[in-house]
Amino acid sequence: MLKTDKKILQENTELKNLLNKYAQKYDTIDFIKNDPSKFIHLYETKSDIEIAGFIASMFSYGKRELFIKLLETFLTKDRKLTQFILDFDEKDEILTNFNYRFSKGIDFIQILKILQKIYIQKETLGSMFKYSYENCGTITGMLQGITDYFYANVTMDITPGFYHLIPNPNKGGALKRMNMMLRWFVRKSEVDKGIWTFIDKSELIIPLDIHVGNISRKLGLLTRKNNDLKSAEEITENLKLFDAEDPVKYDFALFGLGINKEIE
Repeated sequence: MLKTDKKILQENTELKNLLNKYAQKYDTIDFIKNDPSKFIHLYETKSDIEIAGFIASMFSYGKRELFIKLLETFLTKDRKLTQFILDFDEKDEILTNFNYRFSKGIDFIQILKILQKIYIQKETLGSMFKYSYENCGTITGMLQGITDYFYANVTMDITPGFYHLIPNPNKGGALKRMNMMLRWFVRKSEVDKGIWTFIDKSELIIPLDIHVGNISRKLGLLTRKNNDLKSAEEITENLKLFDAEDPVKYDFALFGLGINKEIE
C-alpha cells in the first residue's frame, strides 16, 4: 500500500491555503439552506437539538432533495421533540408510512420507542453519548456503545433497514452519518452547534462518503482504495497536518472543492 509522505504534505502550503479558503467559504450560515444541518437550527433547547440531529443524520443518505423532503415532514419548528418523544404513541399512522429506501416506518418507530425509554428514565442522547465516551475514551468506542444499546433494546418486528439507520461500527463502515452528527454537536461555528463539550473537536473523524474519498485521493490525503472507517481516519490524520486542533473543519473544504469541481 502506498504511504502518504506526511512531510511533503505538511509543507504543501498551496494545498493548505486551498483547504482553508474553501473551509471559510462554506462554514457559513448560507451553507445550511440545502443541508441536513438546517434541522438542528430549528430548535432552541439542547435536548431538542440532539434529537433533531440524531434523526436528521440517520436519514441523510441517497438523494439530498429526497431525504430532506422526508425530514421536513417530521422535523418541523413547531414540534417540541423532547415532549413528542415522551408522549410518543407507536400507533401513529403517519410514522407507520415513514418509509425511505432501505428502512420502513416500523424501523423509525422502533428507534423512537428506544428514545422514549431513554427520556422516560430522565436521560438524554447527550448523557448517553457522554457516558459511552467516558467508558471507552474513543469516538468509535463511544459509537459502538450507543449502537449496542439500540440493538439490545429492539422489541418490534423491524426490517434490516433499522440496522442501516443505526450502523454497526464493528463492521468497519465509514460511519459517515454518525461522524457528521458529531461534527454538528461538537464543533462551534455558524453551521455546527457546539453543544457537546465532553469531546474535543480535535478527536472528530471526517464524515467520509464516495465524493470526499475521491477528492481526498486526488489531493494526496488518502491512499486506501476503500471508503471505510480506516480511510476516514487516514484522511483525518492528514488533515491534522494543516490544523491539529480542528481537522474536521475541512469537511466544508472537501465539500466545496467537489461542488466547484476545482480538483479534476
